Amino acid sequence: MNRIRVSRRVEKKLAKGLVLLEASDLTDIDLTDQAVEVLSQEGKFLGTAYLSQQNKGIGWLVSKEKVSFDQAFFETLFRKAKEARKSYYQDDLTTAFRLFSQEGDDFGGLTIDLYGDYVVFSWYNSYVYQIRKLIIKAFKEVFPEVLGAYEKIRFKGLDYESAHVYGEKALDYFTVLENGVLYQVFMNDGLMTGIFLDQHEVRGSLVDGLAMGKSLLNMFSYTAAFSVAAAMGGASETTSVDLAKRSRELSEAHFLANGLSTDNHRFIVMDVFEYFKYAKRKGLAYDVIVLDPPSFARNKNKHFL
Repeated sequence: MNRIRVSRRVEKKLAKGLVLLEASDLTDIDLTDQAVEVLSQEGKFLGTAYLSQQNKGIGWLVSKEKVSFDQAFFETLFRKAKEARKSYYQDDLTTAFRLFSQEGDDFGGLTIDLYGDYVVFSWYNSYVYQIRKLIIKAFKEVFPEVLGAYEKIRFKGLDYESAHVYGEKALDYFTVLENGVLYQVFMNDGLMTGIFLDQHEVRGSLVDGLAMGKSLLNMFSYTAAFSVAAAMGGASETTSVDLAKRSRELSEAHFLANGLSTDNHRFIVMDVFEYFKYAKRKGLAYDVIVLDPPSFARNKNKHFL
């Protein structure tokens, strides 16, 4: 394993618990896609990391101990993650949630989402993708109950089609439960799945009545998951806006799955920037507004970063 030395500034950053390494942290280091030991300028061991380009980051500090990224290491991480989600497993109203959440579970660059009996691995950089077989082998030891798995390669862009990894193949469309709400999902259709599980708690607050008796505007709505959660929580009306033509069909499917009438719930296929102008012209006002843009959303003339 190669060793890298970092400046006093970076040493202080790591001591604060910040684990994402950025280009400005390692200006004179050429290594990439490999595990490294991190040392101070004086040679003091600071931790084990790996280097790989991920958005604005170029690596992650993984542990302040000397560790090897082998099967045993990942099995330990997965057991800890599984134990931390015990409340989800015991919740009869939820069958879909994030099993593993990058640095929140002590390994940046990887998320694993559970959709009923199936999981989706998301690889966010080329190093994690490089060791994916080892990671999957460790996962299968800790989660033998999972029937099948898919993968999404997040660092290759939107043109990449997802792939089946192991086990049974899921139906093209099936429903999962989250906070007592049914959502229609799909495993093998590009980078999307029908619902973003990292927003579990936000949708939970809507189901619990955050928008009860109120009007809600959901921008970049995708499949209108926030809207259906709000409707289940008693929202008087919702408006879901997304540029993708397919969004209307997918959104209506969520409402239909929950037996909700769409009389007071609108689905608008429009560029959100244009809808802002439209709403201003018409004097439209909403009690609750949800803004959850994708990391990169654009039309021919505008983009949202």
